Amino acid sequence: MLNRRLFLKRTALAAGAFSTSALLPTPHLVAAEGASDRLNCVQIGCGGRGMNHLDWVVNTSKENLVAIVDPDEKAHAKVKKWLQDKQQDPDKLQVFTDYRVMYDKIGKQIDAVFIAAPNHHHAAAAMLAMQLNKGVYCEKPLCHDIAEARKLRELAKHSKAPAQMGNQGHCDDGYRRLCEFIWAGVVGNITETHSWTDRANGGAGPRPPALPTPPGLHWDEWVGPAPYREYHTDLHPHEWHGWYDFGNGSLGNMSCHVLDGVYWALKLDHPTSIEAEEIRDGSDERYPTGSRLRWDCPARGDMPPLKVYWYEGLKKGASPDAAVGNLKTVKGSARNLPPLLLDLQKQYPDEEFDSSGSLYVGEKGILYTATYGGHFHLLPLEKMQTMTQPPRTLPRPKNIMQDFLDACRAGKTETAAPFEYGSRLTEFSILGNLAQHAGVGKKVEWDGPGMKVTNIPELNEWVQRPYRKGWPA
Repeated sequence: MLNRRLFLKRTALAAGAFSTSALLPTPHLVAAEGASDRLNCVQIGCGGRGMNHLDWVVNTSKENLVAIVDPDEKAHAKVKKWLQDKQQDPDKLQVFTDYRVMYDKIGKQIDAVFIAAPNHHHAAAAMLAMQLNKGVYCEKPLCHDIAEARKLRELAKHSKAPAQMGNQGHCDDGYRRLCEFIWAGVVGNITETHSWTDRANGGAGPRPPALPTPPGLHWDEWVGPAPYREYHTDLHPHEWHGWYDFGNGSLGNMSCHVLDGVYWALKLDHPTSIEAEEIRDGSDERYPTGSRLRWDCPARGDMPPLKVYWYEGLKKGASPDAAVGNLKTVKGSARNLPPLLLDLQKQYPDEEFDSSGSLYVGEKGILYTATYGGHFHLLPLEKMQTMTQPPRTLPRPKNIMQDFLDACRAGKTETAAPFEYGSRLTEFSILGNLAQHAGVGKKVEWDGPGMKVTNIPELNEWVQRPYRKGWPA
């Protein structure tokens, strides 16, 4: 368990003592002196995205994987077999079920931490890494609640190692081209955007009955800083997205990807209000399976006020199988899609729209990006191919994970998708959860600088939740 002195130091930092940078330990980064130098890496969470991390670290970048952390022993066995299949020695790998123990035991030996645990673990695992001045790459959303986003952003200012959020589209060409088009005024002022996803990470009805914990699953560590509950179905390994205590619904699953271009290109900060215009299903513990949400954003510089719309999930009674694949296949009939998108499908029958994406409605035209900013173009595609395009003014970084690893190797803190940006995008995105908690038609008035809801004070319990005893926050 945590050394008491280190625990108190970490807790003081996370509670707000961020200005005293002397509390942070000396950096422990590998400075590259030759092509053979490798970073000592740890993977926290070994599910789907975690295995993607491991593939890049082990196969592509050829770093040293020194440890993995996962509360499920089945994940340990899976990774060891995967390493063996890659002609790696699995016996050299250290395995943990608790990242607090890992940091205390081998914290001084590591250089970079990759986090792909459920959302409720993101902030705690990342803060402990930054307090040790370790590079940290954390999957989106960066955290589970808004107060965590602020803590991570502040702590990242003082860390001597890079901190990167895993919204890979931020490093790709599409969103950068989008910024260049919008900032050059190609479609004029944009006053509304429409973003959607086919994900339906929520549910209805009561909590399932408690069950015996499956063998090898360390349940207390899985629950972590969240309120304790007994094991039940619809949680592990992936369904946790739909529960208030552990995930952020479809917004947490996809909005940091889909809204990245909206937030970046339109220079957003705090909205003045958020409102749920439609909600389907949900309960006092579960997110809805479908929502239509709206953020009202004030003018920014020479950009006018903006309405940001979000559509998620399936229409009532639709089969989940009908929501898979290209929109041309399902013709939008099975999904909660923007009416504007359905109209554009009729107007441009040859256009291919992704299962998640965004439309940017300007005075002189409409721009489109797919899930990660891909397929960016001015509608229709034929017009894009013949127009005079604005110059490229933004840098084009490497793959997001290599960008992070290169920063770790060079001892730099700057990355292409830093916590400074990722925390703000995450906060903007999960503000939509407050509107879901409020219910349909109840406008949530948001004081961004003060970090509080001003008109429905009971919603502020969702802005910052207490951690369970023993979990530093």
